[in-house]
Amino acid sequence: MPDSGGSRAQRAHIPTTGTGADDRPVPHGDAGALSVDPAAPQVTAPAGLPGAPDLPGTPGPSRAPGLSGPAARTARRTGLLVTMVLGGLTALPPLSMDMYLPALPAVTDSLSAPAATIQLTLTACLAGMALGQLVVGPMSDRWGRRKPLLLGMVVYVLATAICALAPTAELLIGFRLLQGLAGAAGIVIARAVVRDLYDGVEMARFFSTLMLISGVAPVIAPVIGGQVLRITDWRGIFVVLTVVGIVLTLVVWKWLHETLPPADRHTGGVADALRTMRGLLADRVFTGYMVAGGLAFAVLFAYIAASPFVVQEIYGASPQTFSLLFGLNSIGLITVGQINGKLLVGRISLDKVLGFGLAVIVLAAVALLLMTTGVFGEVGLVPVAAGLFVLMSAMGLAMPNTNAQALMRTKHAAGSASALLGTSSFLIGAVASPLVGIAGEDTAVPMALVQVVCAVAAVACFLLLCRPWQRAGREAGGL
Repeated sequence: MPDSGGSRAQRAHIPTTGTGADDRPVPHGDAGALSVDPAAPQVTAPAGLPGAPDLPGTPGPSRAPGLSGPAARTARRTGLLVTMVLGGLTALPPLSMDMYLPALPAVTDSLSAPAATIQLTLTACLAGMALGQLVVGPMSDRWGRRKPLLLGMVVYVLATAICALAPTAELLIGFRLLQGLAGAAGIVIARAVVRDLYDGVEMARFFSTLMLISGVAPVIAPVIGGQVLRITDWRGIFVVLTVVGIVLTLVVWKWLHETLPPADRHTGGVADALRTMRGLLADRVFTGYMVAGGLAFAVLFAYIAASPFVVQEIYGASPQTFSLLFGLNSIGLITVGQINGKLLVGRISLDKVLGFGLAVIVLAAVALLLMTTGVFGEVGLVPVAAGLFVLMSAMGLAMPNTNAQALMRTKHAAGSASALLGTSSFLIGAVASPLVGIAGEDTAVPMALVQVVCAVAAVACFLLLCRPWQRAGREAGGL
């Protein structure tokens, strides 16, 4: 793939840097503006279109040719605000799950349910997010990004409030499923908005920027959850999440305008949406990136689902210690993600960076499996925590680059493509979640085994389906 790209909002017609099913470049239509709302601040097109982050080394509207004075300041403020809003939307799912993690043992005791049943509350939320994206993605391609997003946010708030009142594990699982179905709107539409605005390397950089913003959620969420548990029970966590959902809904309603102009929307119904998705899945390379990214996410979610029990029950750490370790791992993911976006993207092929990240994940997972099976003798919390830190940090190279590489191959179906990416990740993660607790709460071997299997499978998909060396050879030959 080329090592350059830019904001789609700064150019009228941009051929995508991705390729079609036969690995030849395919064009797409106009990108559209960040805001097509007549009431929104307007500046001279195309350079005045907001939406890019005003960060060092990242091209944005404030640096666009011919933009100066009040128009530049307006674009800069709007671009930063939209970046924060999209970051908040992508942060909501990890916030919903990670803030709840320190409470899993307490929920198990409170509802008198086994650990495997309570872990299904995570699985249900993931499954809901996966299925919801299949619906919301095509909806956003047909009716625009704004209306489906607002509807999903309202339902999310209601479902989260009901979770705080759930009297049984079964009802909690059901409401968590609804919470996931509604929360899917934020995930899929945030990615689609990025695809509306960016192409090429700039899209990969923007995904890394979103990782910086949304990565704050897994850093602070377990810490907040642990502190909430000091003053109230696990139900208070869902009360806090309800308040967060209300605030984010209001922010979206007021500041996030439409990014998909009516002329670029699909007019077909369900059959058209299915045909679009079938065409995307027929692209071998797109499918390879999609499945590889989903398997990498399964490695991550195996850690998310099992770590509260591994760290607290097996190694005897307190909820506060677990929260701090979880936050440290998240900082590693954010830091490596920023290294990817600021230093590597544009200098090194995304495929090379992605391949290196997947290799590190495999090595870290194998090391964890050897430690948990006793190959190195009795190990304490520190070596296991170090292995988890390396594994989590490498996700900063895998996740943004699989998304960017896959979305670069889409033309005008960003919502459907984003839905397929999100659905595959959450479905694979939902399958992996209960497997980590299959042997009970006294061993970490299932977690490490699931991570090894998924990591190796991700590498296999990347090599067998994406075949990065073939595209690298064609680019070197000028094809």
